[in-house]
Amino acid sequence: MNIEIKAPGTGILRKTLLLLVLSALLILCGGCSGKVVEPELDNYPYEPDTPAPAPHDGTFVSGHGTMIFDGDGETVLIDFDEELSARLGLPVGEQTAVYMFYTGYLPPHGYIPIRYDVAMMFNLTIGEGEEAVSSMIQIGEYRDGQFYMGTNCTTPDRITFYAEDGDGNWEPVDFVKE
Repeated sequence: MNIEIKAPGTGILRKTLLLLVLSALLILCGGCSGKVVEPELDNYPYEPDTPAPAPHDGTFVSGHGTMIFDGDGETVLIDFDEELSARLGLPVGEQTAVYMFYTGYLPPHGYIPIRYDVAMMFNLTIGEGEEAVSSMIQIGEYRDGQFYMGTNCTTPDRITFYAEDGDGNWEPVDFVKE
């Protein structure tokens, strides 16, 4: 007759050790799943805890032309005069463009798409592929002889470009909803 004598607690120790080894294996195998984890932005812009405003809709007019938004948050029909078109590097006349609002430059990420009420840049792209022409435009609010950028400068009823003429002279161009 064989009698086996076990030290007290050996079964619990063995089970605990087995549980730790299995947990470690699961963690290691989980890391090999091929899942791509997006890097977390460490320099992300301010965004209010309020619902995003509705996309621009309707006709916006300035002394340099018009922008007609259809409310989809993506496309706009622009018709700029020669002066503004030259300042922005865009073709003259009526053009269909894709638009996006962006933050200012945030290293190391660059410009990040953001809702318009906190945006500092406005991008217009006309055409596609190699034929595409794009312009990144500073936006904000012009009041009391000063240009301001930041929260609530662009509204549902106003978009103000800050356009440079190539000689270092800047002009605010207010597009106001009709």
